[in-house]
Amino acid sequence: MTAEGDETEGGALVGGMVNAGAVFRRGALVERPAPSTARALHTHLLALEAHGFDAAPTPVRLTADGREQLTFIPGDVALPPFPHWAMTEAALRSVGSLLRRLHEASESIAVDTSVAWPRALADPEGGTMLCHNDVCPDNVVFRDGRATAVIDFDLAAPGRPLWDVAMTARYWVPMLDPVSAEALYPEGLDVPTRLRILSDSYGLSAQERAELPGLIEQATASCRAFVADRVADGDPVYTQVLSERGGWQRWDRMQGWLVAHHEVFTAALLD
Repeated sequence: MTAEGDETEGGALVGGMVNAGAVFRRGALVERPAPSTARALHTHLLALEAHGFDAAPTPVRLTADGREQLTFIPGDVALPPFPHWAMTEAALRSVGSLLRRLHEASESIAVDTSVAWPRALADPEGGTMLCHNDVCPDNVVFRDGRATAVIDFDLAAPGRPLWDVAMTARYWVPMLDPVSAEALYPEGLDVPTRLRILSDSYGLSAQERAELPGLIEQATASCRAFVADRVADGDPVYTQVLSERGGWQRWDRMQGWLVAHHEVFTAALLD
């Protein structure tokens, strides 16, 4: 769930799907429903800050009624349909660099293995670093056309850094077939080139680049399962979005397109 709002006034913040209508600006703070992992996430966010990563909200407190308060980060958040300024090559490079900075700090922080971290979008192989798992346009704060902060760690779970890159690529390249992309993204985005830009700006190794296309396919399957679970539970927001965006045929088309272009993406990353 992302948050965007007026920088000087309070009120409801818009964006995202999970906590739609339940996130509010209270002066310098954001108040929102606390995830089940809130205590562990607050510890992690404070540790990120201690390790020099200043591009995430600072937790303030948990309230008695099950909400959390964090510092409000001023800036611009891209909401769908995503505007051109958020999809420039410079913006994409800044996202890759921001994710690398987040991971460099996260790798130094021990993961609390006693916590029941959410598995819905988590790396199926697990890992020793806490991945964000949802670095989508809704969850990145921009200033002057550059990504400056990442918010909403609700789906964070242990995993491999490359899994987080794959999830991020899905949204920011985007790794979508042209029919699916045209509903949310500006026209003319060159997917292979943008996948290379994201990988370069993050600093992937040759081995990681070779693995990335397959991991994106796996991440897309995880995202489909996440939506399926929400729909099965009767979530009205996910049910409506699924219907409006082409139903399960859209997901079948996306996965088929990724598989068909696997070699194209691999060549763009390695050549």
